[in-house]
Amino acid sequence: MNQTLSSNNFQVAIIGGGLAGLCLSIQLAEQGYSVVLIEKEKYPFHKVCGEYIAMESWNFLEQLGVPLSQMNLPRINKLHVSACNGNLLKHNLNPGGFGISRFTLDHKLAQIATQKGVALLDETKVNAVLPEYTSFLLKTSKGEIRAGLVCGAHGKRSNIDVKLKRKFIQNPDPNNYIAIKYHVKADLSENLIALHNFENGYCGISKVDSGRFCLCYLTTVENLQKHSGYIKHMEKAILMKNPHLADCFTQSEFLYEQPLAISQLNFSSKASVENHIFMLGDAAGLITPLCGNGMSMAMHASKLLACILPELIESKISLQLAEERYLKLWNQQFSTRLKVGRTFQYLFGHPTVTNLTIALLKHTPGLMGKLVNLTHGENF
Repeated sequence: MNQTLSSNNFQVAIIGGGLAGLCLSIQLAEQGYSVVLIEKEKYPFHKVCGEYIAMESWNFLEQLGVPLSQMNLPRINKLHVSACNGNLLKHNLNPGGFGISRFTLDHKLAQIATQKGVALLDETKVNAVLPEYTSFLLKTSKGEIRAGLVCGAHGKRSNIDVKLKRKFIQNPDPNNYIAIKYHVKADLSENLIALHNFENGYCGISKVDSGRFCLCYLTTVENLQKHSGYIKHMEKAILMKNPHLADCFTQSEFLYEQPLAISQLNFSSKASVENHIFMLGDAAGLITPLCGNGMSMAMHASKLLACILPELIESKISLQLAEERYLKLWNQQFSTRLKVGRTFQYLFGHPTVTNLTIALLKHTPGLMGKLVNLTHGENF
């Protein structure tokens, strides 16, 4: 999918080709702007992700050209949450969400982006972003690119964050998290997303496309270190203390020889504009996975920027006003969700607290509904 550039000058450069970057590139290209999108991996590829998307994003993706209605995707409208001791809470999700793998979705969006005229460079690493008088110079592994505006959609943590000396890099979260993901075949309901807690972590499982289930969990590096870095040993000793997870791990067919893994996850707050670079997706703020809505947030942020950047490109507003407008809109839409997510993080994965929380929520279904709603938004 890698393209040869006919020019190295663009109105907008987007670093990172996940959901946020791809969706933004398509929207800007549809408005007639020259866009280059730079992704370090080669499409299509798997990503560590829970792969549950809230229904608030359905219409948006279809408007971009993703034929969701024709893809026979699982619609998810039930939630099960288990405490570390196995105590199970059941809750109906309305409107719920749907399951699709990032391998499938990102690849489809990348194809749409190239069809719309986006210059898409995969297998390309951005080594530096240097501000010039009226533009930016991007030094990449494939050469230099100039752009009037730069957007950072490079994910949870990258070399760009280090070079920008972002606050969350300078002051790392003392809680060092890792995430592990598998695709499995399992005898589970396709309309169910389950969230199972264990000591210092939690695991989500839900159906995606092609008859597979995504099994993805978050835990501390400390848990892994206790078992000399052996993932399988940790899973057997810690995760499978929860009887629901014991069933998942012993009765499922695992489709990878090795899981996908990422580390150094940081859930502290981030700036959505940094050195005049507009951040979106996980680069702007990482919601805790148990909230299950990071992908919708990434896509929604792309829509916010796709409305603001054209006015800036056309010199209808100043850079300062564009940044202020984006910061305001971003905080209005997402800051509450992120705060709620960080609060949830403290309630889950700690056996005593988690067991008490689940016991309480089982007897207060109205409260459970309100908590779920706090992590989701309206259609956009």
